Amino acid sequence: MSQICWLGPQDSFPNPLLSPDPDQSVPGLIAVSECIYPNQLLQAYKLGIFPWYSDEQPVLWWSPDPRMVLKPNDFHCSESLQKSIRHLCQDSQSELVVNEDFGAVIRACATSARKDQDGTWITHEIMDAYSTIHEQGYAHSIAVIENGALIGGLYCVAIGSMVYGESMFSRKPNASKIALAALSAWCIQNHVAMIDCQQETSHLRSMGAKPIPRHDFLQQLQASINQSNIVKSWKFDKQILTHWL
Repeated sequence: MSQICWLGPQDSFPNPLLSPDPDQSVPGLIAVSECIYPNQLLQAYKLGIFPWYSDEQPVLWWSPDPRMVLKPNDFHCSESLQKSIRHLCQDSQSELVVNEDFGAVIRACATSARKDQDGTWITHEIMDAYSTIHEQGYAHSIAVIENGALIGGLYCVAIGSMVYGESMFSRKPNASKIALAALSAWCIQNHVAMIDCQQETSHLRSMGAKPIPRHDFLQQLQASINQSNIVKSWKFDKQILTHWL
C-alpha cells in the first residue's frame, strides 16, 4: 500500500487521474501539507483536488470518488424558488452583486451553521488563500442583498471554462439557492458544462446535483480547464435570474 505524501513548498500533487488513492482506508485523501503554499491551490484545482480540513489538522487535500457535480441545465428551480426570484427581480431594494465584497461572502460561509456539514472547515488560512486567488481573478463571489443587508450568497473558483462551487450560506429562506440559480444561469450562457460540487449532500441533490465517477469528472475537468478562459466574463446582475422564470 502506498503512503499519503506530505507536500513541501515545491512539491507537486499526485495526479488522481493516473494514480489510485494512496491509502484505501481513507478514500479520496490525496496528500497532506503543513499549510497552503503560494500557487498550490490553483495547481490542486487543475488536478481536481481541493483542501478540506479543520483548524486542528494539517491541510488535507481530497479528490473523492464519486464526485458531486451540477450540470447547469439540470438545476432544479422549484415554485418556491421561482417566487423568491420573482420578488428579488421586482424589488428595487434587492440586488444580486458579483465580486463586490468577496471577503464578506467567504466570512459568512465560514460562520453559518449548516445541516449537512460543519462550517468550521473554512479556516482563516482557507479564507486568506481564496482571497488571494480572488485578487488574481480566479475566485468569485455572488451575494444576494436585501435592503442593503447581505442575506445569502456563494463563492466559487473558475479556471478555463471549469467552475468549482465552494460554499453557500443563507440568512433568509432561498437566499443561497438564488445565488446558485444565478451561477447556473450564467454557466448556461457561458457554455460551462458542469459545476463541481465536490461532496454529496441532500441539499445539493435537491437542487439537481448528481454524483459521477471520479474518472469521468477528471476527464471532463481536463477538457474544460484547457478551453477559453471565462474569468473576464464575471459581470452580471439579478436580471440573469429571469432565465428561470
